[in-house]
Amino acid sequence: MNTAMAQTSLPVVTVVLVHAAWADASSWNKVVPPLQRRGMQAVAVQIPLSSLSDDVAALHRFLKRVSGPVVLVGHSYGGAVITAAGSGAPNVKALVYIAAMAPDEGEAVGELLHRAAPHASAPALAPDEDGFLWMSAKGFADAVAHESSPDDAVLMAATQKPIAIRCVQEQMTKPAWKEKPSWFLVAERDRMIAPETQRFMAHRAGGHVLAMKVDHTPLASAPDRVVAIITQAVDAVLHEAAPDPQRIGRRA
Repeated sequence: MNTAMAQTSLPVVTVVLVHAAWADASSWNKVVPPLQRRGMQAVAVQIPLSSLSDDVAALHRFLKRVSGPVVLVGHSYGGAVITAAGSGAPNVKALVYIAAMAPDEGEAVGELLHRAAPHASAPALAPDEDGFLWMSAKGFADAVAHESSPDDAVLMAATQKPIAIRCVQEQMTKPAWKEKPSWFLVAERDRMIAPETQRFMAHRAGGHVLAMKVDHTPLASAPDRVVAIITQAVDAVLHEAAPDPQRIGRRA
């Protein structure tokens, strides 16, 4: 069997995308179509943002519906969700962090956010009487998506989904990056998660690091960059799954 024939037996990788705080699955709208055009299954999960445990449970329920190899992708807070949910999941083959959190065991997202001084444009946040954090329109325009179009920033603010304070207070269980290969898009112009904090988490995880001059939400401002790093991870998974033509030839 030649190499071309062997490649036809490669599995289809499913890319499972997990959104950030103040967002929902539609935040991946500029990423899903180009991934699918590249022959991947790309799906975005809705998580409740009610607690880290609830969000992980929602992702686990979704993963039960997926057969074949999976690459988990998390944006911002969504990185913590894939970090917990990917642990011990045999079909999860790789993790991709997009300007995202990657806590270690016993760490909470909130404490990682305070490793570095906040950017001057970062909004001050306080939970409402129900324990949820909301983002102002100014916060979206100045810090969350300051390189997106004004219309995109307005839509993010108008359609935002608040996050419960306990999401960022709950401690991480066993992190998946200790057992799975990882890729990190470090957003050098991020005003929400300090770039030095992103680099710290990426190097601690031993991940493949791609530093890019993008803002906190490249899903909207630079989707081609996001697609590129996801494609790298998928290609690595397929390379691992590819049959060895020489071994096939010896068996034949």
